[in-house]
Amino acid sequence: MQEQAEKLQGSGNGVAVNGAAAAKAEADAYRNGEDRPLGGYVLVMAVFAALVAGAAGLARLKHRRLPEDVAVWDVLLIAAGTHKLSRTISKNSVTAPLRAPFTRYEGRGGPSEVMEGVRAASGVRHSIGELITCPFCLDVWIATGFGIGLVFAPRVTRLVAATFTALTGSDFLHLAYARAQQAAEG
Repeated sequence: MQEQAEKLQGSGNGVAVNGAAAAKAEADAYRNGEDRPLGGYVLVMAVFAALVAGAAGLARLKHRRLPEDVAVWDVLLIAAGTHKLSRTISKNSVTAPLRAPFTRYEGRGGPSEVMEGVRAASGVRHSIGELITCPFCLDVWIATGFGIGLVFAPRVTRLVAATFTALTGSDFLHLAYARAQQAAEG
């Protein structure tokens, strides 16, 4: 690795090449022999940061102000809505076609859910696959989207969050009903 860095540095690119070689060496050390697409993760994080920065710039351009405070009701609404929307995107059978380019079907999951593995065709494809199959990973994106929505379109955002919150409640009622039915039969 050191020889490669020295060869690249001697090619006239100097600091940029030396920095790239150092970053590659750090990534290789981190991977510890595993296939971890750090470059893909960097790209996904950069897209997220660009979207947030773009929303902040647009808010400033449009003279949109952040809310003075966020009501507890909004936090609860967004939390439950984020939970359901992230599970819908990452696990629902019907949304599988959205994930198919990045995942492979592995089996059934919970009620109306599937289990999928991430394809490792490329660093970016793998990173996107990890993001869209992980409800915890999607939560950051979705909650941020709801937060941005509260700045630009609070009424629509609350309606969408309330819809997904109602679905969350409905899911828990279905599960409670099924458990009660099983208890009554068994």
